[in-house]
Amino acid sequence: MITAIVFVVLLFVGAPIGVVLAISAAAYLIDAGNTALIGSYSLQLMSGIGKYGLLAIPLFMLVGEMMNGGGITIRLVGMARAIVGTMKGGLVYVNILANMMMASILGSATAQIAIMSKVMVPEMEREGYSKTFAVATTTAAGLLSPVIPPSMMFVVYGVLAQISIGDLFIAGIIPGLMMAGGFMVVIFIMGLINPFPEAPRLSRGERIALLRDGLITLVIPASIIGSITLGLATPTESAAIAAVMAYLIGKFVTRELVERDIPQMLLTAGSNAALVLFMVATANVFSWILIYSQIPQSLAAWIVFIADNPILFLLLLNIIMLLVGMVIDGIPALIMVVPIVLPVATSVYGIDPYHLGIVLCLNLTLGLVTPPVGVALYVAATVSNVKAGAIFKSALPFVAIAAVVVVLVSVFPALIIR
Repeated sequence: MITAIVFVVLLFVGAPIGVVLAISAAAYLIDAGNTALIGSYSLQLMSGIGKYGLLAIPLFMLVGEMMNGGGITIRLVGMARAIVGTMKGGLVYVNILANMMMASILGSATAQIAIMSKVMVPEMEREGYSKTFAVATTTAAGLLSPVIPPSMMFVVYGVLAQISIGDLFIAGIIPGLMMAGGFMVVIFIMGLINPFPEAPRLSRGERIALLRDGLITLVIPASIIGSITLGLATPTESAAIAAVMAYLIGKFVTRELVERDIPQMLLTAGSNAALVLFMVATANVFSWILIYSQIPQSLAAWIVFIADNPILFLLLLNIIMLLVGMVIDGIPALIMVVPIVLPVATSVYGIDPYHLGIVLCLNLTLGLVTPPVGVALYVAATVSNVKAGAIFKSALPFVAIAAVVVVLVSVFPALIIR
């Protein structure tokens, strides 16, 4: 009871989620008075991040910093403009396509939204789109990052479930493409209801130049996916390869990467990764407390009582995860939930762990843009100086189509390939 009170109070006073989890777990141990458990607290904290696969997180964050500093991001946007930018409402489609390309490199929604908001929002404003709509579109498009491989959520789930992260990356391809396609359908319908500004025409020469400049940047996602699918590298090693590729392209091809900026890039990537890994560590401790108090067993018994088949179980899980994602950030929520639901899903319902992982990650992705926490909402609001509530309202059609994709993936496991 004390643990629940501490958790709720800290959460609603705005404490960082990592601090909420760490203090709540400590409160439970102190209340229990078990000295053996108290002595194990630090060990559980460290064991949460003592996994090789988690090294991919700081490396992918470094890739993002290198890309931004090396002018690679803007070239990806230019390439997207050459492909779809001349359509009516072209810049909105460019936003989705460019984010889709970025998602195949970064793997972090918050990092991607922070980067792409600085690039796409001013550009869309110049062409006559409202700032709120531009930010909402960029925020929604950023949700592709945790779904299209590589994904940090997939890395964490793969470590927790002890399954191949590379196979998990491949399993996310079709759901990611479905979500991107669904977003473009939403944009098309919006354009019919409220006509978008006409996109400026590109000459044949301009289009070829944009495609040429952007083509070299595709080496980075190709090196990530190719090295994994061909069995040449682990996801962590592929992240290191991508970081090297981003450096070489920024230094010798675009020639915009400045050596003196690299220490700051390393510091920024390290700081951002430290925040994520701190949440991973504290979520591991909180999960340990939940298991010790036998909450997973009680919840599992309740779920089995209500759901008598795999599809009903996954649909019920969707509702639970949406509620969890509303108050807890994606990766900590994943660490707390997986030890509870994975044994039930695989042993009781015979659900493939890869299928379960995609469903969980898709659900928690929705939580990134749903109040009251909605981390992606507040990142976008901070970067663009637009109220989070206005962003959420404008992004609702995208959230709705993402929810449809979640249901389809839950009901049709054949959509998961590996």
